[in-house]
Amino acid sequence: MLYFAGWRRHYSLYPAGARLIAAFQKELAGYEVEKSTIRFPLSESVPVKLIARIAKFRAREAARRE
Repeated sequence: MLYFAGWRRHYSLYPAGARLIAAFQKELAGYEVEKSTIRFPLSESVPVKLIARIAKFRAREAARRE
């Protein structure tokens, strides 16, 4: 499952585990990543394609656990 949270200067996507962060390391290089949170600045356009790929990755991880 993925959750979003909105803040004053960014929005966050979490949880992003170590496997997800490693898999998207290059794509996430321009964003703040800390522990299991990815922060996207509100001053930039929403990376819709990246977020969709992250959601699909998390869905595959969840399916494997079942």
